[in-house]
Amino acid sequence: MIHSVDLLYSISGFCVSLLVGMTGVGGGSLMTPLLILLFGVHPATAVGTDLLYAAATKSGGTVVHGLNRNIDWRVVGRLAAGSVPATALTLLVLSGFGIYSGAGRSLITAVLSGALAATAAVLIFRKRILAFFAAHVGELSPRRTAALTVLLGAVLGVLVSISSVGAGALGVTAIILLYPRLPTARIVGSDIAHAVPLTLVAGIGHWVLGSIDWHLLGSLVAGSLPGIVIGSYISVRVPDAVLRFTLATTLLLVAGKLAL
Repeated sequence: MIHSVDLLYSISGFCVSLLVGMTGVGGGSLMTPLLILLFGVHPATAVGTDLLYAAATKSGGTVVHGLNRNIDWRVVGRLAAGSVPATALTLLVLSGFGIYSGAGRSLITAVLSGALAATAAVLIFRKRILAFFAAHVGELSPRRTAALTVLLGAVLGVLVSISSVGAGALGVTAIILLYPRLPTARIVGSDIAHAVPLTLVAGIGHWVLGSIDWHLLGSLVAGSLPGIVIGSYISVRVPDAVLRFTLATTLLLVAGKLAL
């Protein structure tokens, strides 16, 4: 017999993963605040469970985007070169704090709030950021682009390990800045593919720290797998301009969640 709460978890998983499949954004930015604010889940448990949920759903999305050749593996490799080591170091710091202690809760809440605020700022000033970057920086040299991509991965590793937020919303925008010639669909696909090793390593770390709710995870994944597949297929068939609008709308939802 399916309980109503489990059904709500599954519906939440489906809706969030649908957005992730289409835009690469919405995983931690929507799911973690949703679990904390709507379902009353402890922040540490919400982050840890969401990380493994993201690893499962984005694996499905990676397969679909890979089959459609919407992944730039060079970009994925550079991001992972920075994010995986940074994730491991961040988890060591979290273990020292005590993830369920008052200090651990405060750290998670502060980083989560900051990451969501940064996401909202990206939404509001995104066009200005892109225009400013194009006018004053322009297209970077291959060497600088590679180095900054690794650095971006490291920053995302820290953010995602603590709050589960950043791999989509902030990552996609940063990749647009670094790789302006890449079509949006390939940027989204590359971001989703990179999120798999990042969230898997971070999720396993949280498992070791004891911050995974397996029952909750099962309910989320049950709804998320069809959502990520449908969203990934839709992203290929939606015009580039519409996909960008969907991305902006998704970030607006994240900003609204922050305001709440």
